[in-house]
Amino acid sequence: MPMRNIYRLAILCISLFFAFSHSAYASGKLSEIEYLRLFPKGRLTALVVKGKPDDEGKTPSSRSTCWYLIGAVVSGDTDAAEKAWHTVDTAFSYQKEDGAVVNENNLNKAANVRGTFFYLQELAHAIIIVQQSNMEPRFHDRINALLPKIRKACVLLSNNYDVIISDNTLAINRIVIAAKAFGLCGVILKDEKLIATSKKLIRHAISYRDKDGIFIEKGGRDSSYNAVSIFFGEVLALNINIPEFEAVLPAAVKWEMSRVKANGEVDVTYNTRTGVGKEFVAGHPKNVNTKEVVFAFTLYGLIYHDTKALEIADRVFKHMQNTYVQ
Repeated sequence: MPMRNIYRLAILCISLFFAFSHSAYASGKLSEIEYLRLFPKGRLTALVVKGKPDDEGKTPSSRSTCWYLIGAVVSGDTDAAEKAWHTVDTAFSYQKEDGAVVNENNLNKAANVRGTFFYLQELAHAIIIVQQSNMEPRFHDRINALLPKIRKACVLLSNNYDVIISDNTLAINRIVIAAKAFGLCGVILKDEKLIATSKKLIRHAISYRDKDGIFIEKGGRDSSYNAVSIFFGEVLALNINIPEFEAVLPAAVKWEMSRVKANGEVDVTYNTRTGVGKEFVAGHPKNVNTKEVVFAFTLYGLIYHDTKALEIADRVFKHMQNTYVQ
């Protein structure tokens, strides 16, 4: 069966589900784990494999291993999930007295805060996926044991809201990421104040779009970080009610679609941050976050029944697989 027809069949099944059963969410959406299970075969595994711990339990980053944990849970691989969870315990072994969860010393306050919300947004996300799965009993006690440490880290973030705004507004995707940290931690901690802060950050992010609705990065448009804002906001919107964010998604997605070439390459022409040698990480120029682009289009297509987004996700994923895996 052609891939396009498979997608249309999947979307029809989702529509029938909406019509004949009760969803976990008042909005009528599926739970996030159900959307992840609708990803094309092998895609989620390919997107998260970089986070796989080695035989000694080491991993490129704790954040990427949170996604590896998500992939393991979705596929039902308990051994892989256990190996991934070990890195969670390792990450919190670095927690500082002020609550920061970073494994580097001598960072300034803004870097400690940024590193902490970058990690918490992925950890809380992984925990929510675990809680939506049949692995919840396996990890129940371990999750509960982590909650006080997560709350301590959230106190640090809450006390430094102004730092988050001043340090990250030029890179507005980071504001969306911070919103995801507050919102998803609020879900697992059952803390409405954290969720309210998340919504406040989302409103701030929404205010930083240009006349065509594209998220602004360092004064202009960036085909990588616009997709990051879309993707992280989509995940947040599956777990807390932020209709104002969902309302601005179509414009941002429309522009992102226009940046994908026929061969699946993401066009970087006129980007303000990535792919054009303007920013560097670890001595190398920043390139497009291709995985996030694939995630953004795949989730958008599944959630909002958009076959064009799904077809573009196919195209970008194929190009990524044929060239490199970030």
